[in-house]
Amino acid sequence: MIIKPKVRGFICINAHPQGCAANVQEFIDYTKAQGTIENGPKNVLVLGCSTGYGLASRITAAFGSGAKTLGVCFEKPPTDRKTGSAGYYNTAAFHAQAEAAGLYAHTINGDAFSTACKEQVIAQLQKDMGKVDLIVYSLAAPRRTDPVTGEVYSSVLKPIGGDYTAKNLNTDTLKVSDVTVEAATQEEIAATVNVMGGADWELWIDALKQADLLAQGCQTVAYTYRGDKLTWPIYGHATIGKAKEDLDRAAGAIQASLAGVQGEARVAVLKALVTQASSAIPVMPLYLSILIKVMKEDGSDEGCIEQLQRLFTECLYTDAPRLDEQGRFRVDEKELDPAIQAKVEAIWPEVTEDNLFELTDFKGYQTEFLKLFGFGVQGVDYDAETSPLVEHNF
Repeated sequence: MIIKPKVRGFICINAHPQGCAANVQEFIDYTKAQGTIENGPKNVLVLGCSTGYGLASRITAAFGSGAKTLGVCFEKPPTDRKTGSAGYYNTAAFHAQAEAAGLYAHTINGDAFSTACKEQVIAQLQKDMGKVDLIVYSLAAPRRTDPVTGEVYSSVLKPIGGDYTAKNLNTDTLKVSDVTVEAATQEEIAATVNVMGGADWELWIDALKQADLLAQGCQTVAYTYRGDKLTWPIYGHATIGKAKEDLDRAAGAIQASLAGVQGEARVAVLKALVTQASSAIPVMPLYLSILIKVMKEDGSDEGCIEQLQRLFTECLYTDAPRLDEQGRFRVDEKELDPAIQAKVEAIWPEVTEDNLFELTDFKGYQTEFLKLFGFGVQGVDYDAETSPLVEHNF
């Protein structure tokens, strides 16, 4: 079949296998070009390993430090008539490259929130890898089933304390207009914290600890986003923000639990990127379109793989990590540079449908969005007949 993007709102419902493989190759090439990470990790577990920051984490560990990696993801395989998910193709491409480089890699495709998945990971670690020295928590999911009670929680993207109205870009119609998001209820706040907070991160570390699979001096990190004035009402002071605050709580609890192995748990604050998740959040598409333009002009724009390279070299594996007052790793300092934010804030009120492509880099936003699914990647023939079926060894 000839595979072209099928976009429905903020979701692309298909993916291109060769395009995804080319994206993975770009990440690997970048990592290898940076050289070996001094004193980097050797045995790494990546929870949420197939896209975005999780994929970049796995590539940085494997190709920057020669680490063995065990990944967990929840991805849709292809059929004769339908493509698999982008994460499926990314993981297949990663495995092919890891095998060619002589690097150990194993992936478990399952529900990371479940007890069964944790047990499967523990069995695999005991069989092949042994104790892990880095655990990356990079899960993103709209719902979570509590492994103890069986109750299903769904997250929402809503402000707290009152309805919120702000300028928004509809990426389908390219209309720029105000959007009002109603305030979350207490039940919705609690459910979002249950899905996106630190409870599951704690369960993972506890399970690994009980199985004696935590190496002496191990580190674990969970990813978050903070943002600034424009995104704070819908991201920081909102249901997502409450969930991210719970990550801070969990980091403290995990840190205490790791005392026996002299381990460390921290939250890492990363910059805003075009992702399927961020595309669903009101305000973010317009904010990102402006941010991309401003940071490109400044020469400071970074993607997933650049952010992770700096997280490893400037935070995780250095004697002088960049920390904020809460003890979080910070790799978002370029986005939050006052000069960058001032330019974004100056452009924000001026954007209309008529000047969207002049004042913002919406084309860049669209390009980054489609690349998530393997489309628009240089060197890939999108008019060629392509089988959605890809051989894999995970």
